[in-house]
Amino acid sequence: MKDVISMNLKGKTIVLGITGGIAAYKMPNVAHALVKLGADVHVLMTQNATEFITPLVFETLTNRRCIVDTFDRNFQYDVAHVSLANAADLMLIAPATANVIAKMAHGQADDMLTTVTLAAHCPKLVAPAMNTHMLENPITQDNIRTLEHYGFTVIPSGSGLLACGDVGSGRLPEESVLVDYVLRELACEKDLTGKKVVVSAGATQEPMDPVRYLTNHSTGKMGYAVARACMLRGAEVVLLSSTSCTQPDVPFVKKVPFTTAKDLFEAVKANAMDADALVMAAAVADYRPVTVASDKIKKKDGDLSIPVERTADILGTIGPKKTHQFLCGFSMETRDMVENSTAKLTRKNLDMVVANNLKVAGAGFGVDTNVVTFITPDGTRELPLMSKADVADAILDEILKRRGL
Repeated sequence: MKDVISMNLKGKTIVLGITGGIAAYKMPNVAHALVKLGADVHVLMTQNATEFITPLVFETLTNRRCIVDTFDRNFQYDVAHVSLANAADLMLIAPATANVIAKMAHGQADDMLTTVTLAAHCPKLVAPAMNTHMLENPITQDNIRTLEHYGFTVIPSGSGLLACGDVGSGRLPEESVLVDYVLRELACEKDLTGKKVVVSAGATQEPMDPVRYLTNHSTGKMGYAVARACMLRGAEVVLLSSTSCTQPDVPFVKKVPFTTAKDLFEAVKANAMDADALVMAAAVADYRPVTVASDKIKKKDGDLSIPVERTADILGTIGPKKTHQFLCGFSMETRDMVENSTAKLTRKNLDMVVANNLKVAGAGFGVDTNVVTFITPDGTRELPLMSKADVADAILDEILKRRGL
């Protein structure tokens, strides 16, 4: 599972509830990931769950006693279900079987897991995992709706080949998805709640013929990091993503694909006019071929000349007409970075430009770090070498400071 080590759950107490399904084998990875993120992880297992995986696995990973028996006298709390319920910042019940879902929906508390769940007043996440026909049974669906009615967040099941041999819904989501749900609840202050942020990411592709196109080296890492940071901080996020991007999807965001600069311009006009902020991290082509050949351009003797024309300047068009939006552009330079970026800020009526120099070690395309300078009407602020996740948070902090979104 991909690590998300830039997020911090230090000081958070998370209770994992493991029930008796084959998907329990995935949960040690989830427990380990949460511990690495700094969380204090406690694991509760049903008796049936211990038939699939032993408590010792979780005890080794969390350095905490795994509780199965409600009346375990070796447990450190005097009234275990009350103490643990009060301590929990979040509960994640995964995999959640049809049996345990039914118990939770109707307030039944006949083991430690269901007892703590009933007593806890923290956010509760439930990830159903079972045979397709069991999941789709109207009784199970009613129980799931009942949990949602009482404030539980139900994580949608995945689809595919199940352990029973059936193909359909009912798979426990990947471990990284479960961790993302936890991070969305606990990792960050929700200082962007109620705000809409549109982020663009990746490179445009301007076709020459059916085979070739003009593009650049952008991978979309920086834009995806900004979109993820916005999501974790509570924003409604629209991610305009190049079709060339191969970054892992950012959960809980609306993803709009684009290929050419024209596609991106249309996506911006369709999604960003009512946004509170537009962060244009995409690397947009300045030029495109005047004509696109209908067939592959064949190799011939001599040189080939392809006439090009300017693409539309997206921020240059929107900036002078902006109303309430905070407009943040990006500038990738190889020389005169501050001068060129300051000119861009003024010419396009932007609120901020995030500038970097491709020739600086640790900055640029395809790497997990960046070295940026914030260009604003007030002047410049240089940031040290940072992960792109940390740069993303710094960008949002600056936007909040300047606009108070």
